Amino acid sequence: MQYLLILADGMADYNIAELGNMTPLQYAKTPNIDLLAANSMIGMVNTIPDGLKPGSDVANLSVMGYDPGKSYSGRSSLEAVSMGVELGECDLALRCNLVTLSDNAEFGDRIMADYSCGEISTEHAAVFINELQKVMGNTYFEFHAGISYRHLLVWKNGSDKKLILTPPHDVSDRVIAPYLPQGTDGAILLDMMKQSADILSRHPLNKVRIEQGLKPATSAWFWGEGRKPSLQSFRDKYGLTGSVVTAVDLVRGLGISAGLTPIRVEGATGGVNTNFAGKARAALDELKRGQDFVYVHIESPDEAGHQGSLESKIWSIEQIDHQVFGEILRQIDNFAELRIMLLPDHPTPISLKTHTSEPVPFMIYDNTQPMSNPHLVYNESSAIAAGRFIANGHELMDLFINS
Repeated sequence: MQYLLILADGMADYNIAELGNMTPLQYAKTPNIDLLAANSMIGMVNTIPDGLKPGSDVANLSVMGYDPGKSYSGRSSLEAVSMGVELGECDLALRCNLVTLSDNAEFGDRIMADYSCGEISTEHAAVFINELQKVMGNTYFEFHAGISYRHLLVWKNGSDKKLILTPPHDVSDRVIAPYLPQGTDGAILLDMMKQSADILSRHPLNKVRIEQGLKPATSAWFWGEGRKPSLQSFRDKYGLTGSVVTAVDLVRGLGISAGLTPIRVEGATGGVNTNFAGKARAALDELKRGQDFVYVHIESPDEAGHQGSLESKIWSIEQIDHQVFGEILRQIDNFAELRIMLLPDHPTPISLKTHTSEPVPFMIYDNTQPMSNPHLVYNESSAIAAGRFIANGHELMDLFINS
């Protein structure tokens, strides 16, 4: 048996009045997914354990079969693995977003206008991060450029015992003062954020971006602290070889830490617009090469949710159906024994622009034992009505592989 897992990040949502009180997943046209749903098992799964924040780090750990309560080491340490940045046992990794703030005189009075600088290009972002490293980098702090707005700060022998940080996508359209780094150790990072704002305000590339109608990068924003990760390999845990297909350093780092082979796809961006079909083809090619398991992560619906764009989220879901599942259905007869699972990692409701902890719908299809549910479709409502609930998210992988 071979296994293909499609993770549609943040796809689940709330009922929306302008959609006739349906969710975007209910409203979107998904004929390919629903064709499989009519022959699948569906249900709901809780991917966020009590006491942990509903981040993609925690949720993807759960979906990949690891108990976050035992395995969670922080988000940015996984991103460091993906970026090839070696962490010492005492080092602290932090996500460094490039963000767009309003231009109020006092730093704390500024508003989070965009947590991603309008999904800044990787090329422009590298210029800014390299400048921050040139001016602010030293024996204790290192800036590393990543993809788009997602970058890394390594704090050598850094302390997180008195550190309270907030993801910038939780601050959209709000005055930033209540969400700035707090605690004794937070004061150092707050000073660095203020210094970054001063450096970036004078950078000539921001003038170019503004002239081009693009959002400027006006500050670094630190969050998602983590230590060097240690995970049991997926092969030791499940007896399967595997690959991970993603454009996001977090999930790639998680996959590498679990011993999965990372696959990069040209045109995969980690944004709303990405190479959907390319990811599907890459995953199927990995299975054809003999891999037992492929984990495909698609960031698009999550980004649409963070942006509060209903139109983009519906479009994203329809692209996953048309380009990803359309490609899977075109090639499915090439696989004698294939099991497919689809689910989000967490909801990212349009109304909130951030992650929430509610359970999410999952679907499992097995081409050797197709079920017969001719009227079944895949969405939150149908999955709830099915009456199947997995309380501990990390146990879903056992169901997928062993049932």
